[in-house]
Amino acid sequence: MARRSPSLRFQPSGGSRKPAVPVGKKQRLSIERLAHDGRGIAFVDGRTWFVDGALPGEQVEGRALGMHSQVVDARAERLIETSPERRAEACPHARLCGGCTLQHASEADQLALKQNTLAEQLQRFAGLQPEQWAEPLTGPAYGYRRRARLAVRWDEAAQRLEVGFRAGASRQIVSIEQCPVLVQPLQPLAVALPGVLRELAKPQAIGHVELFSGTAEALLVRHTAPLAQADRQRLEAFCQARGAQLWLQGAGEPEPVGPARPLGYRLEPWDLTLAWRPGDFVQVNAAVNDAMVAQALAWLAPERGQRVLDLFCGLGNFALPLAREGAEVVGVEGVEAMVERARTNAAQNGLDGVHFHRADLSKPLADAPWAGEGFAAVLLDPPREGALEVVRQMHALGARRVVYVSCNPATLARDAQELGRQGYRLRRAGVLDMFPQTAHVEAMALFERPQR
Repeated sequence: MARRSPSLRFQPSGGSRKPAVPVGKKQRLSIERLAHDGRGIAFVDGRTWFVDGALPGEQVEGRALGMHSQVVDARAERLIETSPERRAEACPHARLCGGCTLQHASEADQLALKQNTLAEQLQRFAGLQPEQWAEPLTGPAYGYRRRARLAVRWDEAAQRLEVGFRAGASRQIVSIEQCPVLVQPLQPLAVALPGVLRELAKPQAIGHVELFSGTAEALLVRHTAPLAQADRQRLEAFCQARGAQLWLQGAGEPEPVGPARPLGYRLEPWDLTLAWRPGDFVQVNAAVNDAMVAQALAWLAPERGQRVLDLFCGLGNFALPLAREGAEVVGVEGVEAMVERARTNAAQNGLDGVHFHRADLSKPLADAPWAGEGFAAVLLDPPREGALEVVRQMHALGARRVVYVSCNPATLARDAQELGRQGYRLRRAGVLDMFPQTAHVEAMALFERPQR
């Protein structure tokens, strides 16, 4: 359900309570604007309807999917009057699949929605606007996704394995015949995979599957019970025929089946190859990732030999390019396995000016041995919950410049407010269109503390 906003009209308390809108009820709706999650907003009898697949200015027949208080979740079942901005979806599954919710909107309108979301969150929660808005970082509208998870469920009644993507706001699985947002090497894999999984002797053992593309293609099969030898061989043959690695995961970590070519991805502008394993976090959009790293380095602008701190560093996606350009980099991550892989990546790329450490990023950092000399700049790329505890320590780390990469504008705004309390000014901000055809907003912000 969309987050409530003071700008939305909700039914006031008191008076007689209207009967609930039943699931399945159809209602003619006039769409006024878009919510942050890309759904159309309409108002009927004091209730607010959030409507999948609708654009501002449209008249639609919406079907109620559920109701919470005076908010109705719905889907546009029939278009009565369409917006001139509407376009035909590139994927036949777009109106059911929960992955791409904005294929009916133009790329320009999608970017405007994301820009407005970022601006509203910064203003509403932090009372801030940047001194300069950066141009959105964009890449291909389709064929960009190099990693994807397919849902799998055994239907006991039908005695059939369902394979596909989750429907919007539902556990229903939408079977797919194509997925145009996947990078080209993964598209034939995704189309052929359901057939081979349904041929397994014990398809009930499959939990989910993931597809990866980088320096090689890979298929990860998560199984909840041991696979029969024949099923394992069938999966191996499927992958061999398509030039993909097979990885299996039971109760432990993912493991490759047989010898495997190194699996990783390239950062071409810095002549870097980062190795990774299924299960590791990696940005799904290679083009936007390259542009994001380049912008972060330009905003940090470290001089050769200056100390830069990379928090939530993962495999070294930012740390290694920073080191390649001459900074002395300290990367910090909370997961020891990721720290080890980052160290390996640094060694394999011939970089000795970067050092990785494991630390609990919810605890004070200033007393850590690697933090004693302070830092000229800090980069942080936290998960959706943000990095409030780290941000509270920013002044003690001595950084004049902070670049914050965010996958959640609400927590970015919260943390920006804390940086403001410490004397940092929001110099620049902009969106990163990491997930075209969706309402997901990624952003980058530059904070600076004036020199005294």
